[in-house]
Amino acid sequence: MASSSSPAPSSQYPKPHDIFLSFRGEDTRGNFTSHLCHALRRSEIETFTDDGIEKGDEVWQSLEKAIEDSALFLVVFSENYASSTWCLNELAKILECCKNQGHRVMPVFHKQADTAEVAGGSR
Repeated sequence: MASSSSPAPSSQYPKPHDIFLSFRGEDTRGNFTSHLCHALRRSEIETFTDDGIEKGDEVWQSLEKAIEDSALFLVVFSENYASSTWCLNELAKILECCKNQGHRVMPVFHKQADTAEVAGGSR
């Protein structure tokens, strides 16, 4: 029986993270993405957020590796997502992984409710 010398596609190897969560921290950290991340982790879905990256670490290298080591991407498009160079760089890397490695990306569109809307003031 002949053995193949070519490596198996990366999709055959288990990934350290089930999901890479990309979001604009100023827009959604501490509310929507925190709740989403906790719900995913309660369901035993290994979710990566940038919370674990220390300021002294090589931030982009850590993010790039986490993106490469994730099986699925959730991108939370908030009102100011596109104004962040970091978010756009993450998105470019995510799309590169989707194109080259067949990963999947799921967009989530988030609009923060106005205080008046929450209180039932305007509809």
